[in-house]
Amino acid sequence: MALQPASTEIATRTASIIQQMQGLEGPLLPILHGVQEEFGYVPKEALPVIADALNLSRAEVHGVVSFYHDFRKNPAGRHVLKLCQAESCQSMGSDEVADKLKKLLGIDFHETTHDGSVTLEPVYCLGLCACSPAALLDGEPIGRLDDVKIGEIVREVRT
Repeated sequence: MALQPASTEIATRTASIIQQMQGLEGPLLPILHGVQEEFGYVPKEALPVIADALNLSRAEVHGVVSFYHDFRKNPAGRHVLKLCQAESCQSMGSDEVADKLKKLLGIDFHETTHDGSVTLEPVYCLGLCACSPAALLDGEPIGRLDDVKIGEIVREVRT
């Protein structure tokens, strides 16, 4: 797995992101997205920097990070597999797909494989209801998941 940056580096890079976005109306979410884009997750060391710059409490910033499932608290794997768990996909077997993927990858939702190859995340509607069950692999949509496609996904993330 990639080494995580030191606290001072995180603070410096976070401050740069804040400087670019602080003038926006309601800048907290854009800043958090910018931080996640920069680091691949929202490091806990970034929270006090953001709180101080926006005159918010650390608890308020932490509350936003923990409320929105899209923000990661740890670095993601080389691949990110987002599996839809919304009603349409559930009715078409996404629970079974999730169980198979979890077993094949040896992880649960919000976890990363030990080798750092893939992070598995639930999402709640990808807008691919006509192609249920659906997923995103590194931002690319995959519809009509079945055993063949599950096998292809596992092979791709393991290489």
